[in-house]
Amino acid sequence: MKTTTKQPPSPPARKREVPGIVRGILKFDMFLTEKLCKMVDKFFPGRYYRKYYKMLEYTCHSIPWLAGWLIFIWLVWSPSLFQMQVNFLVGLVLDLVLVALLKAYTRRNRPATNQADMFGSVGPDKFSFPSGHVSRAVYITFFFLYLHPVVNFFLRAPLLSWCTSLALSRVLLRRHFILDVLGGFVLGLLEAAFISYIWFEKDTCIYLVTFLSDQRLGDYD
Repeated sequence: MKTTTKQPPSPPARKREVPGIVRGILKFDMFLTEKLCKMVDKFFPGRYYRKYYKMLEYTCHSIPWLAGWLIFIWLVWSPSLFQMQVNFLVGLVLDLVLVALLKAYTRRNRPATNQADMFGSVGPDKFSFPSGHVSRAVYITFFFLYLHPVVNFFLRAPLLSWCTSLALSRVLLRRHFILDVLGGFVLGLLEAAFISYIWFEKDTCIYLVTFLSDQRLGDYD
């Protein structure tokens, strides 16, 4: 009869030690976030306005923006738009990568009152810092206002209102703390600045876009 030796249990994984000053900042952030939510709930009860916060959440989700932009490039196949389309797409992809890396590194848990009804809340996206919705909204806003200003005067206010409302809704929806939103805001600004620095020329963009369809290479000969 074969005897088996019982393996000793593996030691528990050592938790990452957070410096005291960081713990203090995070604790104050949690306190301030809770105070803000309770104050706003007195005038705009979350049980009535949650559906509007959710609508704002959908308007800036990464999957619709990325998939929709690729479809937009395919359907509106115009060399005059390729430079704008490619540079904007590079920023969207950059935002996805940076947010995923930062969330995986910081591993800050979402607020305890967050409801598990967020589309795609798996992997790094189950963590809280920074807010990917806010970084994406800020990047989109600055791109179309300053990097490629296609928004006329009458649409500036709605675009800025959307960005601001979405940032506030991330806190009121209990998805994020205030510091997460501020981190997303800074990240979005940095992404817009980086895209303006590496801005691809038209010929480069045409070359990159043609990878989407080899059948259309002859359109630019």
